[in-house]
Amino acid sequence: MLRLGAQRLRGSPLRGSPLRGSPGRPRSVSGCEGKDNPHLSAETRWKDRAETVIIGGGCVGVSLAYHLAKAGMKDVVLLEKSELTAGSTWHAAGLTTYFHPGINLKKIHYDSIKLYEKLEEETGQVVGFHQPGSIRIATTPVRVDEFKYQMTRTGWHATEQYIIEPEKIQEMFPLLNMNKILAGLYNPGDGHIDPYSLTMALAAGARKYGALLKYPAPVTSLKARSDGTWDVETPQGSMRANRIVNAAGFWAREVGKMVGLEHPLIPVQHQYVVTSTIPEVKALKRELPVLRDLEGSYYLRQERDGLLFGPYESQEKMKVQDSWVTSGVPPGFGKELFESDLDRIMEHVEAAMEMVPVLKKADIINIVNGPITYSPDILPMVGPHQGVRNYWVAIGFGYGIIHAGGVGKYLSDWILHGEPPFDLIELDPNRYGKWTTTQYTEAKARESYGFNNIVGYPKEERFAGRPTERVSGLYKTLESKCSMGFHAGWEQPHWFYIPGQDTQYRPSFRRTNWFEPVGSEYKQVMQRVGVIDLSPFGKFNVKGQDSIRLLDHLFANVIPKVGFTNISHMLTPRGRVYAELTVSHQSPGEFLLITGSASELHDLRWIEEEAVKGGYDVEIKNITDELGVLGVAGPHTRKVLQKLTSEDLSDDVFKFLQTKSLKISNIPVTAIRISYTGELGWELYHRREDSAALYDVIMNAGQEEGIDNFGTYAMNALRLEKAFRAWGSEMNCDTNPLEAGLEYFVKLNKPADFIGKQALKQIKAKGLKRRLVCLTLATDDVDPEGNESIWHQGKVVGNTTSGSYSYSIQKSLAFAYVPVELSKVGQQVEVELLGKRYPAIIIQEPLVLTEPARNRIQKKGGKDKM
Repeated sequence: MLRLGAQRLRGSPLRGSPLRGSPGRPRSVSGCEGKDNPHLSAETRWKDRAETVIIGGGCVGVSLAYHLAKAGMKDVVLLEKSELTAGSTWHAAGLTTYFHPGINLKKIHYDSIKLYEKLEEETGQVVGFHQPGSIRIATTPVRVDEFKYQMTRTGWHATEQYIIEPEKIQEMFPLLNMNKILAGLYNPGDGHIDPYSLTMALAAGARKYGALLKYPAPVTSLKARSDGTWDVETPQGSMRANRIVNAAGFWAREVGKMVGLEHPLIPVQHQYVVTSTIPEVKALKRELPVLRDLEGSYYLRQERDGLLFGPYESQEKMKVQDSWVTSGVPPGFGKELFESDLDRIMEHVEAAMEMVPVLKKADIINIVNGPITYSPDILPMVGPHQGVRNYWVAIGFGYGIIHAGGVGKYLSDWILHGEPPFDLIELDPNRYGKWTTTQYTEAKARESYGFNNIVGYPKEERFAGRPTERVSGLYKTLESKCSMGFHAGWEQPHWFYIPGQDTQYRPSFRRTNWFEPVGSEYKQVMQRVGVIDLSPFGKFNVKGQDSIRLLDHLFANVIPKVGFTNISHMLTPRGRVYAELTVSHQSPGEFLLITGSASELHDLRWIEEEAVKGGYDVEIKNITDELGVLGVAGPHTRKVLQKLTSEDLSDDVFKFLQTKSLKISNIPVTAIRISYTGELGWELYHRREDSAALYDVIMNAGQEEGIDNFGTYAMNALRLEKAFRAWGSEMNCDTNPLEAGLEYFVKLNKPADFIGKQALKQIKAKGLKRRLVCLTLATDDVDPEGNESIWHQGKVVGNTTSGSYSYSIQKSLAFAYVPVELSKVGQQVEVELLGKRYPAIIIQEPLVLTEPARNRIQKKGGKDKM
């Protein structure tokens, strides 16, 4: 029977033929095609000046024009090379969902759907929005675990989401073969929308609020001016713009090249199939929910009285449009499709026919095979770009329809208010750098497309395209000894193998094969001495006659004296935590700034922009790739390093948070007495080519002390016990430093009017609504990771931010935000992990005192708190 069905599908009269039409779009995927009404057609007027020029008339670009104009920006201009919806928008399947595994991307999805629900009423344009809900189906136990994992992250969000039993699934989708189905993840309000009609409604709204949408108007040149404005040239004339936004879809690489950037984007071919009328579907009294069969790797939904389904092939079978990468997009390509290839997706077709048996008798009427643009990690790039003033991007959308509404609002708010409305660093275009080659981008895009529906584990690693050129001098020494993680192009040890134990990469929702090795590394640092490769840190040199004045304006902390280091935070105008860095004053007016690997160009862009905006006379240099970093930590660290240097490392001479230039066994290093472990330690900054030699001499010198390696997983456990906050978890653009417990680092009384100072004073005067707390919980075989729901008296009251197992008390440990009234030590709450609520108690932090704090207590005659 299956074979017959397959033959029937194979025998489709449209097999191998791209859909053609005028103007080339498939029949509406919502049941009501939008019409290009006369008052929606291209305008004849032209502007010589614009506040914002948006390049690209797909749903994302038009959404941004709509939101900027609606928010009151004058002189918003959108330039489209052919016609609105050309590119990837017009042939999209139009799926909309509240679901996303990323925490803040749920907000983007939410904002999109809420906009689409009211857009027709606002603009008078039909959008063809269907909201029958959607069900992700689990046919394996590990997939059920994934659903539970996602449910722990939904309680503190506005979106509705439930795990439903097989009986409920069959009731909602009676055409399913229920043999293998164990559970479903159900999102009410999900559905699909007609992309063409959606874009035309957004266009109508944009015009209503004063935006100019000009097409055909291909951009032929972008020239940056010294004052930060742009000259935008088209065949119809030129235009001066205060900022430009690249929203050009699969043309985004060409636009990027005009400003000297190589955006890491790859066009891939995505196919979906539309069937003719199916009697069993026609007989239904209500529309079927959208189905996502994750093991079969396809989506399926009702299309009028038939079905539409789209698969994601494996990375071996899926097709990248290589010629576009090497030779550019064909000049005339707009509303065309590729030749369809049903054979390439047959295994998914057969999986769909097994799951939805009525498909076996269905005829295909359309096969749509069109280009969509993938970034290496499948997430779009949204925001201002480092290195090019007033150049913004909204590109790389693999799921442009569901992202368009929310991203338009997000970018509009950012442009108008000077800071992002909430944290979305996962979409920061500056997460990629010069290390992101075309070969890497293609390998990752293949992997991301093929892995579209694989199980999403915590601490997930993906290995295509690795390593890049960004390997430290220790990579060859360590690669066979440890499990490497990927950090902004760098390879960095996560955990080290123990001889005779399982060394495979085995991700899990529960404790897995790295649990015991990480415990050994924890003890190594607490009891002896450990070495860690910290080379992925972002590193900037700042000097010049205005360097102190600039940094005093950027940072909420005071500027350290020469020879010292402190921890400082850059805040946004609203008083949110934009970044955390260590600031070392190396010589008068010259500074070394250190940030995390994930925020290297994110922070650099902010620093450079403020320097230009304020006219500061400074030189800012990114030296990330020039310097290697070794961290050495543990009670015997001083003893080991003292063997290798003539510099006095004693506590009275080389104090905590002091920085000095010295030589370790004749190798020049900048040594900072600081460690994210909270134990006695130094960070040793050195030339990248010296890393292997420096590592060897330290390891040899420490044999008597039992020196060994440790990785970032152990460092995370150590920093949590010391109650060290992490940027991106405990603090980001969603949090202010007062609620995050960072008061010590914020000097509201310093003379400089640092960014966010006035807002922070107002926040302090009004009082806080929530606080970051530290809590412990006894679990079985699962530990908190962050973003889990916190429960109290049957209600969700907050969320964890990060967590780990504490090897000192042998319980789980986590940071969490809770309401101020629930933030007292001793307060009992519950933490939801994999569908179970575990009792937790708020503790006095830190769980373990840092080495400097223990020293102070010892000198006063007290006892260690261990």
